[in-house]
Amino acid sequence: MDNPCFSTLPDYGLLNFSGDDAQAFLNAQLTSDVNALTLTRSQYSGYCTPKGRLLASFLVWRSEQGFFLQLPAVLREPLQKRLSMFIMRSKVKARDASAEFARFGIAGADATTKLKPLFGEIPGAAHEVIHRDGITILRLPVDRFEVLVPQEKSAAIRESLAAHAKAARPEYWDWSDIRAGIPVILPATQEEFVPQMVNFDAIGAVSFRKGCYPGQEIVARMHFLGRLKQRMVLAHVGGDSAPQPGDRLYSADLGDQACGTIVNAAASPEGGYDVLAVAQLSSISAGAIHWKSQQGPVLELMPLPYAI
Repeated sequence: MDNPCFSTLPDYGLLNFSGDDAQAFLNAQLTSDVNALTLTRSQYSGYCTPKGRLLASFLVWRSEQGFFLQLPAVLREPLQKRLSMFIMRSKVKARDASAEFARFGIAGADATTKLKPLFGEIPGAAHEVIHRDGITILRLPVDRFEVLVPQEKSAAIRESLAAHAKAARPEYWDWSDIRAGIPVILPATQEEFVPQMVNFDAIGAVSFRKGCYPGQEIVARMHFLGRLKQRMVLAHVGGDSAPQPGDRLYSADLGDQACGTIVNAAASPEGGYDVLAVAQLSSISAGAIHWKSQQGPVLELMPLPYAI
């Protein structure tokens, strides 16, 4: 990523969980160790079916208002309803906080330098969080930041950002997530993946040492017995046709049987599309993986910014 760009995040919703039991409740539902969250830390996390398959992925942080879960807006309502079913008599309140904040994503190699004049102190390392004057600043992997501001301050913050960074479409943030190797579960990929398949273990989004959560037994068994046969890769697909989440992938070693699935895709500034894709380890090792069919475009594998 070159000079910083900023974009709004209209395609993401925000859930807020508050109350005396909110931390214990979320720790018993999500894949990550919510008990480890402080006011100065964020983490990636997920929510699984009892069979260990992901229904949603989140960016999670906490503030004086409780815990916040950011996820695709299309999944916000159904996930809120599902999680609320398990609150029962716990002292937990779940609400939609999407409209309360304007959210800006800032990405680029010079983002740190550009943001300091605007906000003074900014987070120094990935997943550090700063809260000040109602504004929350999160630092995310690979030279990226997210800024949440109350709606009444959004116009002023947007104007200030525009003076220091280039405005970009929301899809730019989606692309930056892909290049950072951060998967986003969408309706087309719900119940497709166990957390390790989308590298949750590599990005700190799953804990193998905390207590139970839905699907924990299956997720832990895969981790401790080493039976993982699929992993997520970063790749580029040339051409003008956009891959879609849920599209199948094929390779010569498996013939007509699909060897993988597109997780996320976004237009690359250099042309074509960058994708995150889950594929059989044998197919990754064998080489050419094709989109949609054996004759489809080849996925050009690229290195992820973390080890798997």
